Amino acid sequence: MESCSEQFEQTVAERLKSLRAERGLTLDALAELSGVSRAMISRVERAEASPTAALLARLCSALGVSLSVFFDNEARQASPLARRADQPLWRDPDSGYLRRAVSPRATGSTGTGSAVDIIEVEFPAGAEVRFPGKLSSRSQTQHVWVFEGEIVMTVGKEVHHLSAGDCLFMNVADVHGYRNPGLVAARYAVVVNLGS
Repeated sequence: MESCSEQFEQTVAERLKSLRAERGLTLDALAELSGVSRAMISRVERAEASPTAALLARLCSALGVSLSVFFDNEARQASPLARRADQPLWRDPDSGYLRRAVSPRATGSTGTGSAVDIIEVEFPAGAEVRFPGKLSSRSQTQHVWVFEGEIVMTVGKEVHHLSAGDCLFMNVADVHGYRNPGLVAARYAVVVNLGS
């Protein structure tokens, strides 16, 4: 019987291969665009490696999709209502970061057509996610709105310490990393403008 981890890795493998093929990219081309090695991309596409948040962010940036679009179930019909029980969840194997895609399916032939993606995040105490180098440039921007706890975000050359109630706007490509310096989990929303 296949474990949840193996099923997840297979789902990611199939989705990555599909998106790469849709864009006509070779492994080498995606490696160059994302800054992720060809060998690692190949391992992910063969379901031999479980990608971290940083690695997926780099691949999604190069493919021009958000993480929510990456994880979205293509077969799911569009609806203006996304029930909590149906919202896709993903946990980063490195940091323990738990990500819930809150907004209804926005893109694709069965999407709502919305240019906004809403994500709820639970970020464990002491956890950190770093992006080596700059993410591929694209026209996506985001707001990070903290509900509970605190996070420190490095955006461009600026370091921002956010507490409950704070909201920060940024270009997605300028994010270098974020961490939770607190003793409790942080909970926050990320509202992404997917661009045109």
